[in-house]
Amino acid sequence: MHPSEVLFQGQRQPLLLPACDHYAGSEKLMRKSMALQQELGPVFDITFDCEDGAAAGNEAAHARLVASLLNDEGNRFKRIGARLHDVSSEHFEQDVELIVGAAAQQLAYVVLPKPNGIDDVLRAQQIVDAAAEKAGRPGLPLHVLIETHGALHDAYAIAALPQVECLSFGIMDFVSAHHGAIPASAMRTPGQFTHPLVVRAKLEMVAACHAHDKVPSHNVTTDIKDSAVVANDATRAAGEFGFTRMWSIHPDQIKPIVKAFTPRMSEVNEASNILLEAMAADWGPISHLGRLHDRASYRYYWAVLQRAKLAGLALPDAAAALVNQPESI
Repeated sequence: MHPSEVLFQGQRQPLLLPACDHYAGSEKLMRKSMALQQELGPVFDITFDCEDGAAAGNEAAHARLVASLLNDEGNRFKRIGARLHDVSSEHFEQDVELIVGAAAQQLAYVVLPKPNGIDDVLRAQQIVDAAAEKAGRPGLPLHVLIETHGALHDAYAIAALPQVECLSFGIMDFVSAHHGAIPASAMRTPGQFTHPLVVRAKLEMVAACHAHDKVPSHNVTTDIKDSAVVANDATRAAGEFGFTRMWSIHPDQIKPIVKAFTPRMSEVNEASNILLEAMAADWGPISHLGRLHDRASYRYYWAVLQRAKLAGLALPDAAAALVNQPESI
């Protein structure tokens, strides 16, 4: 049997997405990000931005541009999504018509910004679904930005929606929504990792995601010149808060983010050795280097190998054979 069949026994498996979600708004930056994705492979996603990317009065033309780039041969991995205007915007349904209606088959997902709660998400989902189904793409994945009080309150319910793949924390809008009660320093390091209200919001969103096997995505690092800051933020987001994905707003941020979320080779080797011993023991308990392991820890180490594969890490032969074996039909 395939390891996932043994370890999860028909239960839902945690969703895995590329560790970096790179936002691009202008045509120049969208094309540049597509070229970089072709160079590096699908180790990061791209989100074409209509909410902040479109100039005022140019929303329709921008949406048409997004659709044309999604349908371009440069989108060969089909790992490009689009952030639409929020559902209360006069431009939301236009975005859906022009982007989902014209490029549903090529979209990886759509991002829904600024919902005030689950009712907004459900209303947006209904409009997106109507266009996607008409275009032959039912069940188009949704990513939801958690950046309002209402969305944070409903995070568990939003994460439970089957079509939702990812919740993403919008720190600047969230801090701004407190009207000065949270200082601006909480939008960046170190405040974003220490201010109690921001820490609470991040942890509640992450917990909601993991409760429903969805992907929690960390907010942007606004310092675009210092890769060390990006790497530090990504490392803390992953190691201290349980995020498994993070925004990028500059091409130079992509590699540090991917690296920070990729398991180290020592972890990969340990995972491979433990799982191979487990498989040899028919997935019963084993003792490895004096420590007991059973299916609870096997599931953890299986996720390590899956994340390493997704990041394009060159796995040891034994580990590669383990994760690449076909599942039973």
